[in-house]
Amino acid sequence: MYTLLGGDGRPYVSAVPGRYGGHRRSRIYGRLDCPSALRALARGAYRAHRVFFATEIDATTAGYRPCAVCLPGPYAGWKEHR
Repeated sequence: MYTLLGGDGRPYVSAVPGRYGGHRRSRIYGRLDCPSALRALARGAYRAHRVFFATEIDATTAGYRPCAVCLPGPYAGWKEHR
């Protein structure tokens, strides 16, 4: 079982793993293979604040912004509409 965050920002249990990972403090989400997130995880400074989302819609409605490194298109759209 996996714990994901829904669009309301509340955790729920899912039988399916999340497709996106996020950082609770910085409110940024991205792909699970994001080079920037993987570097942070390797340093050990990220794991305690890691959250997961099933969809990008869940992440954005929960108040997270797209990662500029692994999601440049959605990030550009987010930045334009800020």
